[in-house]
Amino acid sequence: MPRYADGFVIVLPKKNIKAYEALSKKAGKVWKEYGALEYCECVGDDLKVKFGRPFGKLAKPKSNEVVVFSWILYKSRAHRDKVNAKVMKDPRLATDQMKEMPFDMKRMSYGGFSVLVDL
Repeated sequence: MPRYADGFVIVLPKKNIKAYEALSKKAGKVWKEYGALEYCECVGDDLKVKFGRPFGKLAKPKSNEVVVFSWILYKSRAHRDKVNAKVMKDPRLATDQMKEMPFDMKRMSYGGFSVLVDL
């Protein structure tokens, strides 16, 4: 069975980076506790590339925002579904801090991906 990844791209106000980092560390620990293989959050710092469709053009951040690219890796899609079902019921993620996201959820891109190449 191929591994599976959930991928995310969000636009985050620069002033909220520390709050997002704290939130991500908390959430990442929960995901890993329930079996996620990897949990990674990355802040874009080299997005003015000359080829393809740069993340900056895709996400359209304002001058006071950054693009965050994230993924969570699982053993399989079925494993992802089991892990996420447990995560969504975990009371540690039902706090007010988790309900008040430091970014605009409407500008978040998300999807599940079957791993094609895994070296």
